[in-house]
Amino acid sequence: MINALMLMPLAAGLLAFLIRGDAARRTLLLWTARVHFLLAVFVIGKSIVGNPFSPLIAAVVQAPVREPAALWFAYDPLGLLFLGITSLLFLGASQYAVTYLALEKRDPGEEAADGFIFNNAPEAVFTGCLLLFLAAMTAVTASRHMGLLWASVEATTLLSAPLIYFHRHKRSLEATWKYLLICSVGIALALMGNLFLGAAGIKAGAGLDIGGLLAQAASLDKPLLKAAFLFLFVGYGTKMGLSPFHTWLPDAHSEAPAVVSALLSGALLNCAFLGVLRVNAVCARAGLADFTGGILMLFGLFSMVTAALFMLGQRDYKRLLAYSSIEHMGILALGVGLGGAGIFGAMLGALSHSLAKAGLFFTSGVVLAAEKTKRIADVKGLWRRAPKTAALWLGGFFIITGTPPSGVFLAKFLILKEALALKHYWLAGAYLFFLAILFAGMANVFISMTFGERAEKPGEKSFVEPGGMLVPAAFFFACVMLAGLYMPGWLNELINRAAQGVAGKL
Repeated sequence: MINALMLMPLAAGLLAFLIRGDAARRTLLLWTARVHFLLAVFVIGKSIVGNPFSPLIAAVVQAPVREPAALWFAYDPLGLLFLGITSLLFLGASQYAVTYLALEKRDPGEEAADGFIFNNAPEAVFTGCLLLFLAAMTAVTASRHMGLLWASVEATTLLSAPLIYFHRHKRSLEATWKYLLICSVGIALALMGNLFLGAAGIKAGAGLDIGGLLAQAASLDKPLLKAAFLFLFVGYGTKMGLSPFHTWLPDAHSEAPAVVSALLSGALLNCAFLGVLRVNAVCARAGLADFTGGILMLFGLFSMVTAALFMLGQRDYKRLLAYSSIEHMGILALGVGLGGAGIFGAMLGALSHSLAKAGLFFTSGVVLAAEKTKRIADVKGLWRRAPKTAALWLGGFFIITGTPPSGVFLAKFLILKEALALKHYWLAGAYLFFLAILFAGMANVFISMTFGERAEKPGEKSFVEPGGMLVPAAFFFACVMLAGLYMPGWLNELINRAAQGVAGKL
């Protein structure tokens, strides 16, 4: 089943390069996403008839993973959680992409107000790389070997780069090269971290498989393990978008198509985060939780500060959403650094942020289609031109900023509660302060875009809101709100077991 999850999108991606006809490629994309999601549901254990878990998956979720050292691909609760996020997100993205690509072909050569030239990119490359990107992200979630995890994360970089360059604009080219160069430096540092990690386990014979590292954690060389964590944290933290390693992220998210921005923010960042979580679990099992926790809290808070400062002066609403992703990655790092209930909050936050931010990027694509610009100052009175889009745009703002009830609010609250429980009052105060700044900065933008006075543009045509692009966003927002009102027992158990794995208790 694990092989099918990885090989199916891989085969479909290669096939997409050979298929003639855009309609056939879009059908392939849509059905691959659907089958992948059904396989992921089966692996996670949620049955169609309503049973929370099949007996097989219940054993996986409710018991520690004890796989042989040679087993390089397997799922533990942490991997299952991120597999579910990735597969669900890609399912919505595929539906969005089919409508998006059809609209791009409707008016060949149309020039947008911000200089984009649509419809001049080969769709085969886009669809093929999108499917291969899914295969690489699936491999990240299943990797039980730090070397394979590293290779899979690098593959996500290479396969997503053509997606960022889809519009073939000079700004897209600049963003793509910045993404490749900065993330390649990060992945090189992560490779150094793997070398230190391997050296730390030489005497214990641990190797680089995660099961062996966890089993022999107490025998690992502590100075070398600390060095390994630092290199891996900086390396994967670069890909994760933590400040000050985040400089590729605003450009890439802003210049990529909305569906790609959603996958970058909602799934790609999680893949890098998973790399940090894997090494954190080994360090926690080795008794270095205080060491890693301090680093995670420091850079988590610094990422929130960076996002707050840069968000206030943004003129591009997609870049604004990109800085919101930096903020949330900082919150997740902060939660893991605190430990305890903070880790549960971080895992819930990873799920909620992925869906909410994907929904917002989906909606931003409709805003761009309606207004032909990404400039905040040029979008006013959106509710008059596209009322459904405006409702989702404003609703997404309240969700992503943690307005109750939502999973984002619950995640942020749990992290705050853990900070207060540990008597980190200065940290809790700073956390609340920057959350308030971020809320105020985003509120000013979203409210002005939605309700500001709108002047009719010369030659402007009426806009028909594409339901195929709005429905995935609405569905993701509904899921995040539901998570704040009611959490099914199976999901609570899965997140709890994933949190225990992060803390090195499985």
